Amino acid sequence: MAIAAFGQGGRGGAGRGPAAPANPKAAAPVDLTGYWVSLVTEDWRFRMVTPAKGDYASVPLNAEGRKVADAWDPDKDVAGGNQCKAYGAAALMRVPGRVHIEWQDDNTLKVQTDAGTQTRVFHFGTAQPGGLLTSPAPIPAQPELQGYSVAIWEMAGGGRAGRGGPPGGAPAGPRGGSLKVVTTHLSPGYLRKNGVPYSGNTVLTEYYDRTNETDGASYLIVTTIVEDPQYLGGPQNPTGQFITSTHFKKEPDGSKWNPSPCSAK
Repeated sequence: MAIAAFGQGGRGGAGRGPAAPANPKAAAPVDLTGYWVSLVTEDWRFRMVTPAKGDYASVPLNAEGRKVADAWDPDKDVAGGNQCKAYGAAALMRVPGRVHIEWQDDNTLKVQTDAGTQTRVFHFGTAQPGGLLTSPAPIPAQPELQGYSVAIWEMAGGGRAGRGGPPGGAPAGPRGGSLKVVTTHLSPGYLRKNGVPYSGNTVLTEYYDRTNETDGASYLIVTTIVEDPQYLGGPQNPTGQFITSTHFKKEPDGSKWNPSPCSAK
């Protein structure tokens, strides 16, 4: 099945070389597996506490989006069983906590969070002409909180700019490549816990990078691009893109893993 992939550049690769790896797991240019803990180096007041109703600073909401955000009622969400709306794919990696990444099989990465006890599944696919990603994995019949995600490896040297490094200005270590993930078929959710909305029309594009530092620390940087024609955009942001960069630090094991339920407040 095909889903739109944004910003997909062409790649070189002419000439003969070693045989291609048998599957995405074997082809991985970087190891993203393991346990990672959030480093809240930006947007502290939006991430560590629930912002006040109507506080949607830095999110490019249009008039319809602001109207929805201004009507946020967490008690209504709880009563309707929607307390996990701030834990959908478009916002999940911004929720402070721990992330566990592992291979579900040779063609599928599984990403779990202890905050909200959520699971995302990345189906590896292939890039097609016109900027599409395709995967043989079936698309769910109905939209879901974590949507339907297709992933590809992007090898180093692609020239994509604007990606954040580890906090504190530490020099980045060698990087073999990145993971690109495009997610669609999302159920409506919140970009922030105070009801800042995204719609079921949202397309989420993410890039996962790992850096290894000279002091032995490893960081995971997740660059997130949310595009929502229903609630985002306007004269000052005609593309309707909401872009964030989220940092994690590698932990040696899962001893600090602490699953917790979703919270609407």
